[in-house]
Amino acid sequence: MTLGSLLAAVLLFAGVIVLFKAVRMVPQGYEWTVEAFGKYTHTLSPGLHFLVPIYQGVGRKINMMEQVLEVPSQDVITKDNAVVKVDGIVFFQVLDAAKAAYEVAQLEVAILNLVMTNIRTAIGSMDLDESLSKRDEINTKVLLAVDAATHPWGLKVNRIELKDIQPPRDLVDSMARQMKAEREKRANILEAEGFRQAAILKAEGEKQSVILEAEGSKEAAFRAAEARERLAEAEAKATQLVSDAIAGGNVQAINYFVAQKYIEAFKALAEAPNQKFVMMPMESAGVIGSLAGIAELAKDALAGQAAKGPPPVPARGG
Repeated sequence: MTLGSLLAAVLLFAGVIVLFKAVRMVPQGYEWTVEAFGKYTHTLSPGLHFLVPIYQGVGRKINMMEQVLEVPSQDVITKDNAVVKVDGIVFFQVLDAAKAAYEVAQLEVAILNLVMTNIRTAIGSMDLDESLSKRDEINTKVLLAVDAATHPWGLKVNRIELKDIQPPRDLVDSMARQMKAEREKRANILEAEGFRQAAILKAEGEKQSVILEAEGSKEAAFRAAEARERLAEAEAKATQLVSDAIAGGNVQAINYFVAQKYIEAFKALAEAPNQKFVMMPMESAGVIGSLAGIAELAKDALAGQAAKGPPPVPARGG
């Protein structure tokens, strides 16, 4: 190979390198910083760009899309000295490529350390029960703190989510027993309330039954008294009729009245519940004789009244 051909090859190779260094194509979703002799000058947006070889060069290639970082699991002590394992995820986006490139070294490591530190701070200010039940509140606290801290780096932290909070195993078992006891307590309370309501309803029913029974007894007593009153009135009327009949000279009326009472008394004696046998010397002649004797007494009474004469008739006024 001659010297001329060697020189041409060197020039061709240098031209290719200069062309490669001068023409730059930035892909979508990225921004590149430009440095002149190591100093930042400007930022290249997505598209085709031309640089001055040797004088200008690409500094940092920054991803401008939203990115996700896994927060590794760590042990955190709560306010009541319970140790829990916590992990999570972070969603962030670079808004200023120059700040993200030159304001902080190892950007992702810095973000992870900020998030882990603020998670420990947020959970450490809460009891275990609060840390388990107020996850949204913890996320909000950590997000606000990390977003404020990373703002000078040209970042925007969009979301921070705690994926899992794991208490110690013995504490989990204790919480399960506590939950079971609480549920049994609620079940016993509900059962007791059911028994109480049933007892109340039963008492109300018995009370209503007693009231209705008392009202029924009252009504029955009232009607029985009314019946006795009517019976007494009937007997009084019958007695009056018999008396009027005797006074009018009708002896058969008193015979009927005495015989009826005699038979009713005998019937009541025979139907008494404590009497199994009734043995009495009953003769028809005796009963008739008694009736006849009573009739004779009635006749004598009538005769005496006749001997006295009729009552004087008052004179009518002329």
